[in-house]
Order: sequence, then C-alpha cells, then structure tokens
Amino acid sequence: MTTVIDQIDRALAMTTAVVKGVTGDLLPAPTPCPGWDVRTELNHLVGGMRIFAAELGGTEAGGAHEDDWLGTDPQAAYIAAADLDHAAWHRPDALQGTVRLGFGVVPAPMAALIHLTEVLVHGADLAIATRQETLIDEQACADLLEIMRGMDFEAFRRPGMFGPEVAAPADAPAHRRLLAFLGRDPRPAAHC
Repeated sequence: MTTVIDQIDRALAMTTAVVKGVTGDLLPAPTPCPGWDVRTELNHLVGGMRIFAAELGGTEAGGAHEDDWLGTDPQAAYIAAADLDHAAWHRPDALQGTVRLGFGVVPAPMAALIHLTEVLVHGADLAIATRQETLIDEQACADLLEIMRGMDFEAFRRPGMFGPEVAAPADAPAHRRLLAFLGRDPRPAAHC
C-alpha cells in the first residue's frame, strides 16, 4: 500500500530530476505559477522544504519562507533541502501530532498531503518552465488529482494558495489537469 510518505519520496525524486536540468539561464523564465519565474518558484520550494523539515524536527528553519534560500548555487540549495526534507518525513513520528504552517496548525497527515502537493506541483511547474515535461511523473499527478477531487478543496482556494479551477481538456496529460484544478493555466507556456 502506498503511503503519503511514499508519494512524497516519489515527488522529491521527480522534482530532483527536474532541478538537475535547471541551468542559470533558465532562472528568469516564467512559470505556470502566476507572477513567478523559475528562481522565485524554486526558492519558494526550497524554503518550504527547509521549513517543513524544521517543523517536523522541532528546530528552527533559519529563515522565513520567502527569504533567499538559493544563494549562488540553486541546485546545491535544492539538494540540501531535499535531503533534510526526506529525512524529516522518514522520522518514525512524522505523521503523528500536528504541524504549524503559515496559515495555522494542521494534523500531521494533512501537513504531509499539503507538502506532497507543494513538491509535486512546483516540480511540474518547473518542468514546464524549463522544457522538461517528459520528466513529470504523470501517475503521481493523476493520483494527487484524484485525492484532491475527493476532498473539500474549496478551503484552499484563496489568495496566496490556489485559484478557481481552470478548464482543461479531458485528454490533457495528468500534470496539466492537476495544474488546471489548482487554478493554473494548463496550456503550454508561450516560451516553451
């Protein structure tokens, strides 16, 4: 049986493969996340992983979510954060208790699902922005979309989180249907 931790591992593996292909010249490229370029979105992802790891480990992250976590080596910053993140979610008590997030305290299993969404969706955004869509794990995206459609997702549709669902063709790849569900334009970006 696949657990949410297995799904996080799978999302981390996919996103790591995408980040390995992010070269410096691609950092200013726009992403499907409105108003964000590759550097901004990658920085947000790295900051989130560091904060989740700190919350799960009972330590301080060392900065706010939107601080500069990338420095001069975005790939190395991502790898360091992914390693911390992986270790934190594999703690025996990772799914017990609660986790403090920017919008409040949630049960650890819900925090894990939120984190899975962050890693998988931002990984897909980065893949689209850097012309690496072939690296996207379509099954992982389809699985997450099914989970989201089966829950009351409207509470997450607010500024700073997710917008209203955007129409996507029924035959679109799973990652594009997932992004559309979350309010992102599912069409291929003009720069791709």
